Amino acid sequence: MTEDSTVVLDVQNLRVGFRRRRRAAMFWALDGVSLTVRRGRTMGLVGESGSGKSTLAKAVLGLTPVQAGRIELLGQDITALKPKQRRRLGKSLQAVFQDPNSSLNPSYTIGRSLAEPMRAQAVSTRQQVSDRVTQLLDEVGLDASAANRYPRQFSGGQRQRVSIARALMTSPEVVIADEAVSALDLSVQAQILNLLSDLQDEHQVSYLFISHDMSVVRHVCHDVTVLYRGQVMEVGPTSLVTRHPAHPYTRALLLAAPVANPALQRVRHAAADAAAVVARPGVPATDAGCPFASRCPFAVAVCSEQRPELRPLPDGRSVACHRYPEWLDEAHETVLTSTNTDPAPKQQPVGSRPPATTS
Repeated sequence: MTEDSTVVLDVQNLRVGFRRRRRAAMFWALDGVSLTVRRGRTMGLVGESGSGKSTLAKAVLGLTPVQAGRIELLGQDITALKPKQRRRLGKSLQAVFQDPNSSLNPSYTIGRSLAEPMRAQAVSTRQQVSDRVTQLLDEVGLDASAANRYPRQFSGGQRQRVSIARALMTSPEVVIADEAVSALDLSVQAQILNLLSDLQDEHQVSYLFISHDMSVVRHVCHDVTVLYRGQVMEVGPTSLVTRHPAHPYTRALLLAAPVANPALQRVRHAAADAAAVVARPGVPATDAGCPFASRCPFAVAVCSEQRPELRPLPDGRSVACHRYPEWLDEAHETVLTSTNTDPAPKQQPVGSRPPATTS
């Protein structure tokens, strides 16, 4: 497949803030965040809870106001569109959320839920909508008869397949997958991840894939942006970022990711615990410095005094760290490099979809 470098979603210097109380200081959930999603590729957005991942998704979808920065979809500025203009974006921008139980109307049949995006665009006949419903159900591994059933008659994995089908009904350029597999069992997660990859190959759709799990991001994403407390710590090709993290926070996420080898898992946990114990005393978290400084085992005074710029590296990554690459000499990288290989092969061949009863 020929790689397309066309930018479909471009987020630049985005700032989103909230006030916990009426006259309280602004809390910046996103503070100067930038990322780019290219056609037919998956950009992972990874970080722990509270890092700003879902806030970014809501900002792109127009569900939360933006204080500064710019969001472009296919070259169009969509940062502050009016509601009527925003509705038209449904043809190009869709989303799959974490919980299919809350994103599917329990009183609608599956067929009616799938038809909603196309009806909202008012560009298709009833027969075209019906044909598209049948096509998408087949593509996500469900029988056409599912259109006449209700969400309660399906398992969690099957409902998430329905949510994915609904997101693709209008042939969008970009789909935001916000923790789309985190509520599923591990075996079902693998099936859904493989399904997303298959559909990407078939439709050249682009994903903004939001997750807190580095092992999932490594499996499905071409590129990754690492977010912490509303700021970008590192960005680059997933294979490079997960093999050789340039930021200590990326390393911490990788150490926290589970592995199948119990002995290696113990080593990684020990390394993570050691990093937490030896974190530099007297290096407080401040608005002026690196947000990770108080938790970083490699921090020095400048880390709490000056915010590091996101600077490009020769290998195609970018990192916001005052001490790169010096901190690498102090870290035990063997606990990462022994397990960070290329994404694991799919459990199912491309184009092969498990029957609906298995998920």
